Amino acid sequence: MSDICSAKSCTSEAAWDLCWNNPKLHTEDRRKVWLACADHQASLTDFLSSRGFLRDVVAHVEGVDHSV
Repeated sequence: MSDICSAKSCTSEAAWDLCWNNPKLHTEDRRKVWLACADHQASLTDFLSSRGFLRDVVAHVEGVDHSV
């Protein structure tokens, strides 16, 4: 089974890892990851960016965990 996009109700395969953290809750080096398909990458990136949470966007590689 492939990794699935984190957007609500989406069942598409992930193409991107959106690495983020909430500075009010997490240390600077902590990273959480949302997966995004090509169709939802922009909207999920905008959501995280508008809150100051987005740290990095990298191509998704199945089996590789970018969270720390």
